[in-house]
Amino acid sequence: MKVLKFGGTSVGSATRIKALLDIIQPQERQIVVLSAVAGTTNALVEISQAFGSGDKDKAAELIGLLYDKYNVFISELFATDEGYQNGRGLIDYHFNLIESFSSHLFTPTEEKIILAQGELISTTLFHFHLTELGIRSKLLPALDFMKIDEDNEPKIDFIRGQLNELLLQSSDHNFFITQGYICRNAFGEIDNLRRGGSDYTASLIGAAIGADEVQIWTDIDGMHNNDPRVVKGTAPIANLSFDEAAELAYFGAKILHPQSVFPAQRYNVPVRILNTMEPKAHGTLISKAGATKGIVRSIAAKDGITAIRIHSSRMLLAYGFLRRVFEVFERYKTPIDMITTSEVAISLTIDETKYLPEIEKELLDFGSVEIDRDQTIICVVGDFGPDTHGYASRVLDAVKHIPVRMISYGGSNYNISLLLQTENKVEALRSLHNRLF
Repeated sequence: MKVLKFGGTSVGSATRIKALLDIIQPQERQIVVLSAVAGTTNALVEISQAFGSGDKDKAAELIGLLYDKYNVFISELFATDEGYQNGRGLIDYHFNLIESFSSHLFTPTEEKIILAQGELISTTLFHFHLTELGIRSKLLPALDFMKIDEDNEPKIDFIRGQLNELLLQSSDHNFFITQGYICRNAFGEIDNLRRGGSDYTASLIGAAIGADEVQIWTDIDGMHNNDPRVVKGTAPIANLSFDEAAELAYFGAKILHPQSVFPAQRYNVPVRILNTMEPKAHGTLISKAGATKGIVRSIAAKDGITAIRIHSSRMLLAYGFLRRVFEVFERYKTPIDMITTSEVAISLTIDETKYLPEIEKELLDFGSVEIDRDQTIICVVGDFGPDTHGYASRVLDAVKHIPVRMISYGGSNYNISLLLQTENKVEALRSLHNRLF
């Protein structure tokens, strides 16, 4: 059984949804995971922000604009009056629900309910479209099986048990449709796997059912060896290992959700990244055997980084100092990306700054603190194991004309990471590409 995930651009119009049947084989046993229609989640975020700020007029205006968009969408999607009426009834139901929050005390709980509507609409519209064409499909509500715990980690045993029970109950169906991104939390409330979480959903489903393959269908033909938006002459990578793909996804390769590799890796489920616009392209296959020894595979960049430097003479020869520093970030649930140390200083980076003022205040107890915003991590991924040599010098030679704030090498066998000012990112990506490929 395969799991196929289609992102927002792949279902971004009625034409795109109809074209999915050129890719999907409904007679084969598979689960299709859909994101919200392109632009929907951003619009729902804006609506939630308007509700949160008490601006009901703005919220009503934004809801009307999105409703009009969906009215056009269903008029183009359905060929029969019955199909159109089904679609109209669906969007009326969901938009009435969204509008109802104007009379509620608006909290993060209500916001998550609103954000879930995009995937609930897209999956049901696709189901109705297939029904109109006489193609049997079964909706599997993600809210019935996708669950996270108190630490926002997926409960894989629960997911496996619930999902396999649902599939068993529908053993007379081959073709299933479910929502990406949305889930329930430990309290049973509607929640989500954060932006880009549809990839994560597909990977979790693939791991739970032991899928033959998870396919991530997007708008580019696989992972490239650099960012094709700013670097000329990039090329897709045919094969990657799970470790290499995880590094690229975490450090900025937007094509894949950072957490989506790990469930597939743990349960050894291959992941293939494919292009909806060019279905015959090979794409990128991520698997246990995908590594290629002795070469640089790709370069990725992660923006929105903040660098923090703590200088303290008390750190010299003191055990437990690093632990106490890390405990500050743990208390505020703020992950650290990079870290370098000297005898009397620590430099580290974060990309979540929600609690930065509180973190800075606590770190001042250790010594002086310097904070640099608008930083970018550039990650060079390849085979950098202990038996290799020469790669670090090539990387550093490529950026010798650019100020580098931090360097991380040796923490992983698969990456060399550089921290620099975001204004120098494009020049660094291009220079590294010219030097390494």
